[in-house]
Amino acid sequence: MNILVVGGAGYIGSHCVRQVLAAGHSVVVLDNLSYGHREAVPAGVTLVQADMADTEKVRRALREHKIDCVMHFAALINVGESVHQPERYRDNNVIRTFALLDAMQAEGVKRFVFSSTCAIFGLPEKMPMTEDLPKKPINPYGENKLEVENKLKELAAAGKIAFAAFRYFNAAGASLDGAIGEDHSPETHLIPLAIAAALGRRPPLKVFGKDYPTPDGTCLRDYIHVDDLSAAHIAVFSRLDKPGTALFYNLGVGKPYSVDEVIHSIERLTGRHVPREYVDRREGDPPALYADASKARAELGWKPKYETLDSIIATALRWHTTHPRGFATK
Repeated sequence: MNILVVGGAGYIGSHCVRQVLAAGHSVVVLDNLSYGHREAVPAGVTLVQADMADTEKVRRALREHKIDCVMHFAALINVGESVHQPERYRDNNVIRTFALLDAMQAEGVKRFVFSSTCAIFGLPEKMPMTEDLPKKPINPYGENKLEVENKLKELAAAGKIAFAAFRYFNAAGASLDGAIGEDHSPETHLIPLAIAAALGRRPPLKVFGKDYPTPDGTCLRDYIHVDDLSAAHIAVFSRLDKPGTALFYNLGVGKPYSVDEVIHSIERLTGRHVPREYVDRREGDPPALYADASKARAELGWKPKYETLDSIIATALRWHTTHPRGFATK
């Protein structure tokens, strides 16, 4: 198929682009480069530098490249920032996504793969988390993603679209060859922050909370390699042939690791101490979040290749060691 990857110059999107190409599909990337990196787009792949709300450019890209399916990764993702800037987050994550969907409708493109989040569940009622848990987001970011999911359900019920929404847990790692990886500004994710602290590139890591009801007192989270996320997105293509299809999958490995376990893994792999400071909990952080991804495994034949924390962090360490300034590294 011909695939338009919106946000394909970003962290998850760029990894997905490489796997879509490897699977034999044609790819066009649409990205406004506000957070993405031109260097993350493979040579030979067309990059349309435009915002997804630029209806004219989006429609032209859909039409000229005969797009069969749109994959959507272009979102603002900082949960804390969403609390302080809810209007900005809703504009980008909801209103502009609706504009993208309108452009697809106008050009007759009916397949859609959506990057969602486990934040739609809020404080979950049970662990591990299944797809049918109540959706009670506790921050604007989670509310944004749930609003889009509900819109997609409406469109599918009307026979206008076939879609899959993937609820991510903690995406981590980098490509196995070390060519692409995380390069956020500012960086908010634990693994790159802890690696940078170990390598002496930033101040001591702040660990939020040491008094949770967990074995070591720090939060438990489900870390999934970014390439494993990408593989699930490609595996769903064959299930999107019939308009009206509405699919939802939780994507995680299913084994939670604590913040301290992440730190200890980085110390093992680097042979360095991770300087850190334990501070108060962040409001709204649940003690544990981890997935029951059995639905994706059963329906998509999907299985993570990176099932241990060390194997995930090793790929991230390779990227951050060879690219100390991210994509700006010369």
